[in-house]
Amino acid sequence: MAATTTMLAVDSHAHGGLAVLYEIAHLALKLYTVPKALSALEDYTTGAAARGRLLGCWETEHGVIVGRVLLLREFEDAETLAQERQRVLTSSDPFGVGEYLESFTVETYAPFPFVPPVQVGRYGDVYEFRTYELKVGGLLPTMAGWEAALPERTEMFPLTTAMYGLDGVPRITHIWPFPGLDERLAIRRASYERGIWPPENGPENIAHATSTIAIPTAFSPLH
Repeated sequence: MAATTTMLAVDSHAHGGLAVLYEIAHLALKLYTVPKALSALEDYTTGAAARGRLLGCWETEHGVIVGRVLLLREFEDAETLAQERQRVLTSSDPFGVGEYLESFTVETYAPFPFVPPVQVGRYGDVYEFRTYELKVGGLLPTMAGWEAALPERTEMFPLTTAMYGLDGVPRITHIWPFPGLDERLAIRRASYERGIWPPENGPENIAHATSTIAIPTAFSPLH
């Protein structure tokens, strides 16, 4: 499908008749406070006052040695997300874990228009979060390549979601579950050797790439 056609479909992507937006929160927690923080975070994201729909919560496994948690939530529309963002940014106890927080960032995403809404459930013991900062003008050709390549790639193992940033630097983030790290390597190697992955126009439009391995927490709907 041509890039222009892909872009025209962006605004029509919906779930339950409403446009879907996703938020990833990166929480940097004080050392040795993660168990207490996770208990409070579960209350915040699933309790009676929770806003948005919790999709997943993970502890990061590699990288900076400090308690880091990734939180993925779904919002039914931009207004609902904006209200929750305002609540978090103006709170002295953001996410209900203020006493444990060193810092946090929040990012807003829209799903690729041809990717189905996130379905919670059990998919793997490890998840990989890959974020690609894009070159100028790189989003449309990137999405076109993904649309062509994704059906065959997801036959090998499912995708959680692929989405593009609505704030900050131009970027995409895609989340993949795997049974384990060895299986991750095997699947990625096979997809490359079979010519399935990476998608056409993908690597050419990446300015900077990061990968994070994360482990689902006990209360994560995605696990």
